[in-house]
Amino acid sequence: MHKLILFLDEVHPILAERLTIAGFNCVDASTWNQQKCIEEFKHAEGIVVRARFTLDEEMLQFAPELKFIARSGAGMENIDSNYCKKRGIVLFNAPEGNRNAVGEHALGMILNLLNNINKANQEVRNGIWDREGNRGVELDGKTVGIIGFGNNGKAFAQKLRGFDVKLMAYDKYKKNFGDHFVMECTLNALLKNADIISFHIPQNKETLFMANVQLFDRIQKPFYLLNLSRGKIVDTASLVNGLKSGKILGAGLDVLEYEKSSFEAFFEQEIPEDFAYLLQAKNVILTPHVGGWTTESYYKLSAVLADKILDYYQFT
Repeated sequence: MHKLILFLDEVHPILAERLTIAGFNCVDASTWNQQKCIEEFKHAEGIVVRARFTLDEEMLQFAPELKFIARSGAGMENIDSNYCKKRGIVLFNAPEGNRNAVGEHALGMILNLLNNINKANQEVRNGIWDREGNRGVELDGKTVGIIGFGNNGKAFAQKLRGFDVKLMAYDKYKKNFGDHFVMECTLNALLKNADIISFHIPQNKETLFMANVQLFDRIQKPFYLLNLSRGKIVDTASLVNGLKSGKILGAGLDVLEYEKSSFEAFFEQEIPEDFAYLLQAKNVILTPHVGGWTTESYYKLSAVLADKILDYYQFT
C-alpha cells in the first residue's frame, strides 16, 4: 500500500506531483471537515497543513502511523511541537520559500509609510491635492533595527542594501551573523538607535506580546514599527497608545493580534476598539497576512517541502 499523505489545506500542486511520482498516495482533504479528517488520520503517514486546523495532541492522537507534518509556511504555532517530539513525528516548514516575498513586502511598507503613499492616494481620489501635507521622509540616513535575523529578517536586510542606511540586527538565538553591512547588536543598543524597528520572530511563550508598552518605553526616539511575523508579537493597545502619543510615527502591520486560525473568518468577530483606531489611522498600513503570499512563493513553499520530505525518506 502506498504511503498516504493528507493535504488538509490547498497548496501549490507541485508538492503532490513530486510526491506522487515518488510513490506516495496524496489525497486532497482541503474540503473535509475536522471530523472527516480525524477519521482518515488512522491511515496517514504524512500531513500537509497551512492554517486551517490546529494540530494538537487531542487531534493527533488519532494518527498512530504519522511520521511527519509539513507546514506550508514558516510559523509552527498551530502544531503541538512538544507532543510531536514525544511521538517522534518529524516537522517540516518552509521559511526559505517565502522569505524573499516577506523582505520585499517589508520594504514596500516602510517606503509607503515614509512617503505617505497610501494617505496621498486616498486624498487625491477624494479630490484633495495636498502636497505639503504629504511631504515625505527619506529612508537614506536612517537606522533600521531588525529584531529576529532568521530567513525573513535576513531577507529584509538584503533588500535594504541599495539604501544608505545603518542596519542593526538583534537575535537572541543567533551569534556572529554580522558583516560589513549588518551590525549585530544587543536589544538595548537597537532600541537606543533605531528609527525603524521591524519584527521577524516566531510566536512562542518568550515572544508573546514582546512589543508592548514596556518595550516601547525603552526606545529612545520616535520610530516607525513594522510587523511581518505574527500578530500576537505586538500588543495592539500599546501600539495605539504609542501612535496617539507620537512615540510611534507610523506602523506597517501585515499581521494582527486578532487573527483567527482561519484568516478568511477574520471579520466575523466583533471589531475591538483598538483595531477600530488602526482602521482609521492615516499613518497605519494594514495588509491581510500576505507578506509572504506571492505567485512565486506559492510555488517555492511547496517545492521546498517536497525537497525536505523526499530527503527525509532518502536517509531514513
